[in-house]
Amino acid sequence: MQHGKRYKDNISKIDRFTDYELTEAVKLLKELTFAKFDESVDIAVNLGVDPKHADQIVRGTVSLPHGTGKETKVLVFAKGEKAMEAEEAGADFVGSDEFVQKIQGGWTDIDVVIATPDMMGQVGKLGRVLGPRGLMPNPKIGTVTMDVTKAVKEVKAGRIEFRVEKNGIIHAGIGKTSFEADQIADNARTFIDALMRAKPSATKGTYMKKITISSTMGPGIKIDKTSITA
Repeated sequence: MQHGKRYKDNISKIDRFTDYELTEAVKLLKELTFAKFDESVDIAVNLGVDPKHADQIVRGTVSLPHGTGKETKVLVFAKGEKAMEAEEAGADFVGSDEFVQKIQGGWTDIDVVIATPDMMGQVGKLGRVLGPRGLMPNPKIGTVTMDVTKAVKEVKAGRIEFRVEKNGIIHAGIGKTSFEADQIADNARTFIDALMRAKPSATKGTYMKKITISSTMGPGIKIDKTSITA
């Protein structure tokens, strides 16, 4: 992959062998931002787990105190009174059969799918489409629920889902470069705290191996684990 001169200049300002204290890392990330758009701030965490084993899968949700800075498109599968509740809560799309057909036809312009339990018989037909995209509603993460108002509002306010990839890494967006430095740091601490609480009991050895933050166009900056997990 070819990188431009600005990227190379920025990466030269980072000590690749140093784990930066969290607030220092965030300050550096903001200083090195050069894109003409509001870049996303991403966090990547290497975990000492083997996702091939079901008892070592790390998965959950977390509400970031300052949100993600991203407009999240929410689809709710519901009928009757629950459909009206979802609309009032701010869901972008609400319905049932028509959205089953629409998704079967290839439409996936959504970020989160929520469903009431009675709708899961129909939503289950969409497993091949929604599953690989991480969009399948799941009661364990609060997206299969009768309390659609709470679910929609939490997602809109900045609740995100996380799941470890097959290589043992978790990626998540924790804000935008336009955020204040302390807002990015708060979101990072909240996210890492959620990962610590989601630690599988079967995990042995070092659980959290490496933490890196980066902007969309910027290089990764390693974070000193003790500065973010304290």
